[in-house]
Amino acid sequence: MHSSNKKIIPVVAGALMRADGAFMLGSRPAGKPYAGYWEFPGGKVEPGESLFDALVREFSEEMGITVTQATPWLTRVHHYEHASVELTFFRIWAWDGEPQSCEGQAFAWQMPGQETVSPMLPANGPILKSLSLPDYCVRTCSNPTDTAATLAALPGRALLLVDEPALERHELAALLQALAPDVHASGGLLLAKADPAWLTGLPVDGVHLSQQALDTLTDRPDFPWVGAEVASLAGLARAGALALDYVCVALTATDTEPAGRELGTYLAGSIPLPVFADAGGAVLDLDAARTYGAHGVVLTQGGMR
Repeated sequence: MHSSNKKIIPVVAGALMRADGAFMLGSRPAGKPYAGYWEFPGGKVEPGESLFDALVREFSEEMGITVTQATPWLTRVHHYEHASVELTFFRIWAWDGEPQSCEGQAFAWQMPGQETVSPMLPANGPILKSLSLPDYCVRTCSNPTDTAATLAALPGRALLLVDEPALERHELAALLQALAPDVHASGGLLLAKADPAWLTGLPVDGVHLSQQALDTLTDRPDFPWVGAEVASLAGLARAGALALDYVCVALTATDTEPAGRELGTYLAGSIPLPVFADAGGAVLDLDAARTYGAHGVVLTQGGMR
């Protein structure tokens, strides 16, 4: 049992992101706890140091590069035998210099979902899974009958979220069966916003929960991928506590309060799981959403940006 008053050590970690989607892992040097285990490079935040400054310093010390562009991503608390740490993960998009071993560790580029190095540091299982999420969540909301048009509108690899409350169960099943082969051939994920019992035996990767369903949930549904709508910080925290894989945060915007500012309010604290920002008709592109800490953005069929 872990002591509730154990001091939590703030730590930053970062994933160097290559244009082809690959990310870098490093091995822990000899003499450190879990020596030889693979992890995302990083280290402790010094007193008075900002998270970004700590990230820049750690990557300079560990691999001799200068981080020039990074966005906050996830925050996880993990209890090891030797310490409890609050890990703030960044995705690093640009840097100066070539990574080199400054502390005797090894580095390896990995593709999401196809990791070849081991053993992995225990805290990194959910992080590795999150990295395999596409950047775009594409929501259908038009009772689509033309599956070819639906598939043609996808921006490459995507999470296709079928959100069709007007369909009967047999109609939804037929639609999902028609969409699944092409979505999976592109490396994408197919989820449906529906009663989980409706999806048993269908070629889906998971279920997407409404906010109401999330509020009444006692256990995570038994699917490889589970996401949810959230409309509050409490909903975001609940989704994290239930170990869901992602959430979609619906944002509103006015002339004086842009959607990005609202997203920044949601994600100002710790982000327990990947967030797709759904700005509706407001302009919030992928790069902008990432700067606030979002994993990606929601695109609505018929109104894609």
